[in-house]
Amino acid sequence: MRIVVEEGMQRVEREGRRTGSPGRALGLSIVVFLAFGGLAAWGISSRTTTMATLARETNDSAIPTVSVVQPKGGAPQEEITLPGNVQAYIDAPIYARTAGYLRHRYVELGTRVKAGQLLAEIDAPELEQQLRQSRADLATAAANARLAQITADRYVDLRKTDSVSQQDADDAAGSLDARKSAVTSAEYNVQRLEQLQAYTKIYAPFDGVITARNTDVGALIDSGAGGGAARELFHVASTDRLRVFVNVPETHAHAVKPGLTAELTLTQLPGRTFTGTLVRTARAIEAASRTLLVELDVPNPSGELLAGSYAEVRFKLPTGTPTYRLPVNALMFRSEGLRVAVVKDAGKVTMVRVAVGRDFGTEVEIVSGLSRDDRVILNPPDSMEEGQVVRIATPASGKNEGNPR
Repeated sequence: MRIVVEEGMQRVEREGRRTGSPGRALGLSIVVFLAFGGLAAWGISSRTTTMATLARETNDSAIPTVSVVQPKGGAPQEEITLPGNVQAYIDAPIYARTAGYLRHRYVELGTRVKAGQLLAEIDAPELEQQLRQSRADLATAAANARLAQITADRYVDLRKTDSVSQQDADDAAGSLDARKSAVTSAEYNVQRLEQLQAYTKIYAPFDGVITARNTDVGALIDSGAGGGAARELFHVASTDRLRVFVNVPETHAHAVKPGLTAELTLTQLPGRTFTGTLVRTARAIEAASRTLLVELDVPNPSGELLAGSYAEVRFKLPTGTPTYRLPVNALMFRSEGLRVAVVKDAGKVTMVRVAVGRDFGTEVEIVSGLSRDDRVILNPPDSMEEGQVVRIATPASGKNEGNPR
């Protein structure tokens, strides 16, 4: 520009020397000066505008563009699957109460029995002899008691005439009481042996199935009364209804209550589902495992479910508070705890503390900290801070609510 101005001044001087008119040269100088002054002002203004545009573009590029997602509502019920132990509703070992030899056996392994059905008979000849002896002892005691009664009655009459002393009369009365006590003792002994004789017949205590048979005809039966070890003869289990015991973690203990239903699946019955009802809980947390023991009743009229089986029990527990789901790449692991970046009004970022529930792989459950309308930033940079201004990327067409936008 300086060169141009100098050239213009030289041209003005030449024109002035050629024309010889100083006023005309001055006018031309002013015109040239104003022209070049306007040109300089235009250049400065253009440069100022360019610098402002560049600054604005620089500021705009400094604002990060982010994709956001809205939390998806969680299920109103929380599903958990736990291992269960299937047991018979009633399960009892059958022992003998009388020693002897097994005379008859009427049931076999797997036999279905009814309450009061005869299972086996024991031959106990020694017991029969003891019973006969006790009945004879009872007869002797009764005869002695009758004689003592007659003697006592006579002494009462003789005492009225002072034919015997008072001491003799008292001795006769005491002898009568002793004889009566002997009769009572003999009667009880007979009843005891009769009861033991009744135990030679073994009956089923309830409706069920024979799940074990540990004896056979001719085997020596020891009741354990003589100090020996008693042996289990049969094992009976009631399987028309089963008990399923499940250890529920402490975090879900408050949600399992009587009346809650659950679904059971077994590996030996693929594709089949059985329904059980929670009937009772232990009402206490087991300190060793930090679990609550609960019991479910499962109908089993067809006998498909076998006692002692392993089952997977699926509970649908009601959730007390609403939960949401977020992609895992929305979480920020900070030293102060787990956070998510939420875009509020005016595009400012708010760091929100959240609590995580279950992990679904690509998504996690958020149990507290968020609301349905929050806009959560996906893949937030580590440098993102509270109050930072961001720009939300325009959502692509066809995106549904809850997807990145």
